[in-house]
Amino acid sequence: MDIIADAFDNAPIGLAVLENRQIIRCNRAFAEMFRDTVAAIEGEPIAAFYASEEDFQTIGARVYARMRETGRHHDERVMRRRDGDLFWCRVRGQSTSPQNPFQRSIWSFADLSEERPVVALTQREREVAILTCRGLTSKEVAREMGLSYRTVEEYRARLLKKFGARKLAELVAKLSGMPL
Repeated sequence: MDIIADAFDNAPIGLAVLENRQIIRCNRAFAEMFRDTVAAIEGEPIAAFYASEEDFQTIGARVYARMRETGRHHDERVMRRRDGDLFWCRVRGQSTSPQNPFQRSIWSFADLSEERPVVALTQREREVAILTCRGLTSKEVAREMGLSYRTVEEYRARLLKKFGARKLAELVAKLSGMPL
């Protein structure tokens, strides 16, 4: 028995190896998280597990830029299971070739759905929520997304209402699944 393959296959967290954003290998925990089998998932584009095509494009551009700089990326995002259910997921990745980040990369996926239920959000609201959780100010979010400061403030106000939060700190706590 190959101990490395055994460790990969039986890791208690979802693992996947991607080549050019296509899943070439995943473990059982990944398959279970996305409610499918390893055999059915391997060979699939990772786009199939994003909440939307727009998420795939916008998050992908952000990931690519970050991995070109550091070779690594991590975030929390809404993803889609095979049955269509959406869930929050903590994603961490490492490129094996930072000069071409998507050529081959290794990723871990942690299901956050028990701590953080999905609230119906628009694409822009999700992006603002993700960047807010990363600690960016409204001005920094605006710069990152190419929006005005006031537009970001409007999105944050909508998020406060949707999550029943009175202040930004409470919103961040709810978004990150922290106990209040």
